[in-house]
Amino acid sequence: MADLIPILGILAGIIIPLGVFTWLYFEEKNKRDSLIEISKNIQDPAEIKKILEQLEGKKEPVNHRRSGTITLFVGIGLYLLGAVALGSVIKGVGLLVGAIGIGTIIAGYIFPNDSALLSKAVEEFEEK
Repeated sequence: MADLIPILGILAGIIIPLGVFTWLYFEEKNKRDSLIEISKNIQDPAEIKKILEQLEGKKEPVNHRRSGTITLFVGIGLYLLGAVALGSVIKGVGLLVGAIGIGTIIAGYIFPNDSALLSKAVEEFEEK
């Protein structure tokens, strides 16, 4: 019975990622099949492009400042949990996560995250 727990742990580490990859594969496969069926009946390429954009969805730019702030406060929470209850290992993990959050916030100020800023930067680069 004692040997069963490590074996189940190893199997879970293999089965869970395979399950997620399979699920994502079939989800994307259904989108591709739908697009193929729709494109067979539509003659206008602009309509096909419009439908493809709807299937992909609009992708918002990553707001590094927001995600960095969340990560920073998770690190602070972990540090406080380690200081109050669980010990120095959790305090160290909290400091690590907090440092990652600070780095992400700094990246949010260094790198542009607005699509208009990115387009402007690309246009300026192409002019050179």
